[in-house]
Amino acid sequence: MKKVKVVVTLKESVLDPQGQAVSGAVERLGFKGVASVRIGKLIELEVEDFVTDSEIKEMCEKLLANTVIEDYRYEVEEVIAQ
Repeated sequence: MKKVKVVVTLKESVLDPQGQAVSGAVERLGFKGVASVRIGKLIELEVEDFVTDSEIKEMCEKLLANTVIEDYRYEVEEVIAQ
């Protein structure tokens, strides 16, 4: 088995109202030094060893990310049975 972690974020050119709301709340709560906030999502998949990188990429582009407005990246970890 492999664990795939997919990180999906809005493209830099896309307005991020949720990130702006969090940024405002951080400031109102008195935290200093936060220059900006962008909100994204983390998706974890456990897949069989035979699933290829090209299949993972296809899943990302067809289902997990809206590539018109979002960027994505993923990393694959081997799952060690215990």
